Amino acid sequence: MTSTSSIQPPANRSGSQHQESRLVALSHQPKAEVVSADPIQEDVEFLKAQIAKLSREQTKIQDLLSSLGFALRSFNNLNQFLELTPLISARVSDADGGVLLTFTKEGRIRLEAIYCGQGEGIDVIKKTFEKLESLGSGNTEALELDELDDWLQSALENVAILHSTSILVKNIERGRLFIFSTSENYIWDITRRKLVQLVADQTAVAIANNDLTRKLRQKEKQDRELEIASEIQNHLLPRECPRISGLALAAECRNAYRVGGDYYDFIPSNYDRVRHQDDPKLVQCVPWSIVIGDVMGKGVPAGLIMTMTRGMLRAEVLNRHTPAQVLSHLNRVMYPDLDNSHRFVTLFYSEYDPVSRKLSFCNAAHHPPLLWRAQTDTIEQLDTWGMLIGLDMDSKYEEGEVTLEPGDIILYYTDGFTDAVNAHGDRFDEANLYESFQTACRTHNNPNEIVDALFKKVSQFTYPKIRNSDDMTLVVVQVQSETVKPCQ
Repeated sequence: MTSTSSIQPPANRSGSQHQESRLVALSHQPKAEVVSADPIQEDVEFLKAQIAKLSREQTKIQDLLSSLGFALRSFNNLNQFLELTPLISARVSDADGGVLLTFTKEGRIRLEAIYCGQGEGIDVIKKTFEKLESLGSGNTEALELDELDDWLQSALENVAILHSTSILVKNIERGRLFIFSTSENYIWDITRRKLVQLVADQTAVAIANNDLTRKLRQKEKQDRELEIASEIQNHLLPRECPRISGLALAAECRNAYRVGGDYYDFIPSNYDRVRHQDDPKLVQCVPWSIVIGDVMGKGVPAGLIMTMTRGMLRAEVLNRHTPAQVLSHLNRVMYPDLDNSHRFVTLFYSEYDPVSRKLSFCNAAHHPPLLWRAQTDTIEQLDTWGMLIGLDMDSKYEEGEVTLEPGDIILYYTDGFTDAVNAHGDRFDEANLYESFQTACRTHNNPNEIVDALFKKVSQFTYPKIRNSDDMTLVVVQVQSETVKPCQ
């Protein structure tokens, strides 16, 4: 008989033994691999960081350029603005420092401002630019501008990397902006070049604005001086026509500029009698000099010579010489000054005697006055031979004389009238003046109306020109019907 055996199940284990068994089993299983981070995500984070950094750099650069623009608008002192230029250029280009040099009209070099950070070789750079300024000051070792960059590169070859940008005002180099770095890894790329160029351009604008401001101030100063000169000259010309027995007078002077070279005057031959108001007879008998002149040129120089002529002529009249002697003496006295200034004076000098109604006259190359005869309605010229005042010290002058009748009218004028030009380039000339004067004498009753009519005529001729090209002066003398008795 065959016997069988059976396998008995294992006895139950406690909980702790069961857990140990599981841990042992797990420890014999293969370990899982560690999963690394996503490489795309890492690139994204890196790019974000770089963009943020770039944004901060751009903001910094924008702020720097904005601050320079604010300084350009706000600073009235050019030096204050120029002090900022090297600092801003160094900051926007990540350089160690910046230097601004300006050039004078004579080509001299001036060290306007220098900015240096910290680092090796900074002291050498400072001393190099200071030496450069002394070399560019016009001494025997003067440094030419086209040698500037080469000289600096050679002097700083072992110390710094140097780059320059020109500062141009109206295509003229007025300075140069340098940036430098002591780092061998510094790269002068196109972005940095453009940023420094922006700084250089704003510096050029500041220099140009300063030039305009200086010119404006100079012009304002000249305008004030011209205004004073104009006031003085207006006071030297007669404020009003004097009362001359037997004559009616009118005069007007219109300068092309504030100060002119035209001159007219009424000079009594005896100031004592003119001031002796308690005896009208003495006043009536006083002869009067009537004079008109024109200094070659316009503006202040002509005005100064006109003033000198007036003073010397008035002094000469008091000597009671003849008209020819008056002009001869005046020419001798004024010749040295006129010769040095290369200017001349035309002058018509006349003297009227109220008792005889005779007009004695002498002409120094001035336009001859026109005499309209009331009885015959004809025009005569009052002229004698004579050279310009100041042309020859020994000039001689002829003398003429004419007797005036009641109603006769004399026109003294300067060449500003006959030389007046219209829009087509035509001159008013003597023929138009003759015709206009004759018409005015026929249709107007007093000298003031004649003066107004002649100025109106030339204004109509030159219209639409706004300003005269030369000074214009008129003196009109009309003989009255009254007679003056001889003085006792």
